Amino acid sequence: MKKILNTIICLLLTICTMAQDTATKVADQPTGLRADGKIYVVIAVVVTILAGLFLYVISLDRKISKLEKQAS
Repeated sequence: MKKILNTIICLLLTICTMAQDTATKVADQPTGLRADGKIYVVIAVVVTILAGLFLYVISLDRKISKLEKQAS
């Protein structure tokens, strides 16, 4: 029973290492947005939106702080 269990574990480990090998081969080939070079446009848009939201929250915090100071 122990030999069968060890054999199954070894087979599963071999399959896992083969799966990782194919994953690295696929990762080397750009696909989708990376292949077209459009991923940089997507990243630029996301960064712009996040920067805008960040600046909006900062300005909103300053306005709220001014109102709190006036109220007290």
